[in-house]
Amino acid sequence: MLPFQRKPDPGVIPGFEHITRYYDRAAQMYAAKIKPGEFYVSKENELIVTVLGSCVAASITDRVNGIGGMNHFMLPITPGQLNVSTSATSESARYGNYAMEFLINNILRNGGERRYLEVKLFGGSKVIKRMSDIGEKNIQFILQYVQSEALKVLAKDLGGENPRKVVYNPLTGVVRIKKLKNLHNDTIVRREEGYLHQIEEDKQPSGDIELFD
Repeated sequence: MLPFQRKPDPGVIPGFEHITRYYDRAAQMYAAKIKPGEFYVSKENELIVTVLGSCVAASITDRVNGIGGMNHFMLPITPGQLNVSTSATSESARYGNYAMEFLINNILRNGGERRYLEVKLFGGSKVIKRMSDIGEKNIQFILQYVQSEALKVLAKDLGGENPRKVVYNPLTGVVRIKKLKNLHNDTIVRREEGYLHQIEEDKQPSGDIELFD
């Protein structure tokens, strides 16, 4: 049996150094794990992974120029004034309107072309009982956004009651989704409720989808 050998790290596009990355031994490639309010763009053969409850994520791929990325936002549109930053982990990236603009602009800035963009959409589950309309509002927002921006949507997996794990390859556009029917549901709910509470405090002045088991 040959010893395990990790492939060389392909590195990241400048500006995404703080996104958590790890080596996926099963896939034998690096993976970037994005949390709510983050996005990641890559030109490499790697994975972008996230877990969604009521949040929504969009993967956007330019297969012609070999670049793609994915975001993960909690709420559809930011209220009032916000100190906007284009950082991959900025406060403004929590909101769908900024998260989509940041993702598209970073893809175009790094060699992508708008005419080749292919979009896939995921998330918007009803996992937070006290605010069960968040997922639906996120879905309504993202569907209106892609229509108004005339973006090509190849596939979508939205709504329902189960969280999702999304695994996306930014070069090929291939997406695999695992529905989390039992495990980790409470953890995801607690995380999203905590994240909503954090956002509320911060408001104070100061292609195809493949399902897998």
